[in-house]
Amino acid sequence: MTRTLYDLCGRDERLRFSPYCWRVRMALAHKGLDYDTVAWRFEDKQALAFADYDKVPVLLDNEQVITDSFDIMRYLDKTYPEAPVLGEGASYQRALFFKYFVERSVTPALFRLVAMDLLAAIHPDDRDYFRKTREARFGTRLEALHNPEQARQQLATLLAPVRDLLRSSPFLDGDAPSGADYLLFGSLMWAHTVSLETLGEENALVDEWFKRMLSVHDGIAGKAFTIRDLS
Repeated sequence: MTRTLYDLCGRDERLRFSPYCWRVRMALAHKGLDYDTVAWRFEDKQALAFADYDKVPVLLDNEQVITDSFDIMRYLDKTYPEAPVLGEGASYQRALFFKYFVERSVTPALFRLVAMDLLAAIHPDDRDYFRKTREARFGTRLEALHNPEQARQQLATLLAPVRDLLRSSPFLDGDAPSGADYLLFGSLMWAHTVSLETLGEENALVDEWFKRMLSVHDGIAGKAFTIRDLS
């Protein structure tokens, strides 16, 4: 069986930083599924023409093409039901709610934390595209958006419920990581991959959880190439 994940890369092909691709990587590891990756860049739209899609992740599972990280996680649960990631019924609805929380609250705050570091990590040929699209989305220059101290203050408030949960549980989904963990971890791994910025002292419990996440599934994330490995 052949699985291929189209995965965003940076100025070094080994630098894989997409939060959405990291969700899928962790879900595949959770289920023990082997796969290959294809490095993809923002401007390489033609490489995804087969998927009728213009962004990653894209998973090719034999002849099946699945796009969007959450849809891929859902597909993996339906196709490979052992060791569910999102679950069904109420479990799925809670995961869906958490997805919206991460995407609409946590990820924008993280962007403010690492915006200029992220720009530097991107392939030079993609930087104009990235700047144009992100500045249009946020309505301001990246330089104005980049404010690590303000971002840490936001994250201290936003992640308070996560800290409360982690006081009684090693992972968001209990004794072992699952869908909720991967949804948040993807965004934090994005920041970790491209930047040396930290979440701040108030999020020490979240940082401890993140370090545990780096070691799960044989350390797939902990072994990842980051800007720390660039000369």
